[in-house]
Amino acid sequence: MTKKFLIIPGLALAFLTACNNPKPSETSANESAVERPRALVQEVLTKEQRDALTPDQIIQTFKEGNERFVNNDITARDHSAQVRKTTSGQFPKAVVLSCIDSRVPVEDVFDRGIGDIFVGRVAGNFVNEDLLGSMEFGCKVAGAKVILVLGHEHCGAVKSAIDDVKLGNITAMLSKIRPAVEKVTYEGDRTSGNPEFVHQVCESNVKNTIEQIRQNSPILKEMEDSGQIKIVGAVYDMDTGEVTFL
Repeated sequence: MTKKFLIIPGLALAFLTACNNPKPSETSANESAVERPRALVQEVLTKEQRDALTPDQIIQTFKEGNERFVNNDITARDHSAQVRKTTSGQFPKAVVLSCIDSRVPVEDVFDRGIGDIFVGRVAGNFVNEDLLGSMEFGCKVAGAKVILVLGHEHCGAVKSAIDDVKLGNITAMLSKIRPAVEKVTYEGDRTSGNPEFVHQVCESNVKNTIEQIRQNSPILKEMEDSGQIKIVGAVYDMDTGEVTFL
């Protein structure tokens, strides 16, 4: 008996279409190969390059990097290559003290790569003994030439300090920020619900942190007085991505 096969036109068309189309994984791979930007920077900062920079030049590179960040023009980097090239050493140009806020990606904000900067983070970007020691290591031992205290708008730690929140270890942490609240002369609503007051406290907190660095680290104060380093402050605007240096 001769066997007969029934071919349904709709199924045949679907089968032929499937055969002619590439597999989803192949399509994704091809698209990725076309769309993925070519890594432009593989090198990392060398000691010679870092040592040749002045503190003012480093601050200028931060400003230029932030401008690229705001314009969505961040430098493409080969991070895998940079990781391998920093294995034997590092020569960062600056120390940045930032809040832990997840919305402030410090390296991206300044368009920096692996090995470019030391980053210390704590809620409210205040300074204590541990962070001072880290800064002293970064500058006196490792050779960084700038300390940047970076505050940011809409900071939860600043708002909590304004409202004098009491909760576990957060209470002791906020006590480091309270002096910045008290230093602000303001006649209006002194609560976290007032954006103008919060902004003033944010700037006050950055300035207070800089004062604490100078008062509590003779090493860093001497380096600044001799022109080896600069200690500066800035505020990150979450609405625009722009950093304003104080």
